Amino acid sequence: MIEVPTIEVAQVPDPLPAGVTVLDVREPVEWQHGHIDGALHVPLTQVPDRLEELPQDQQLLVVCKVGGRSAQATAFLREKGFEAVNLAGGMIDWADADRPMVAETGQDPAVV
Repeated sequence: MIEVPTIEVAQVPDPLPAGVTVLDVREPVEWQHGHIDGALHVPLTQVPDRLEELPQDQQLLVVCKVGGRSAQATAFLREKGFEAVNLAGGMIDWADADRPMVAETGQDPAVV
């Protein structure tokens, strides 16, 4: 069993430090409505086929809506040698903490 390191939103520095890449594993419609600015979007089902797109030399902060899919992705990525950390509470907690988000929809960012 692979350990899944987890961090709470309150423990995430604002702004995010250099050397940390946010990996959002939600579905495209969720991403479009609101995500962390600068995040890399790779839906969970595509992660195994898109590993070459992920930085090997940075810590990955893996996010989804509430933390379940990102925990799965974090375990998988750690098996593959990535330094990945799961964001507990996902984008729900991120939004509740009034952390910055952007949207592709032209509307105010929201978590769907």
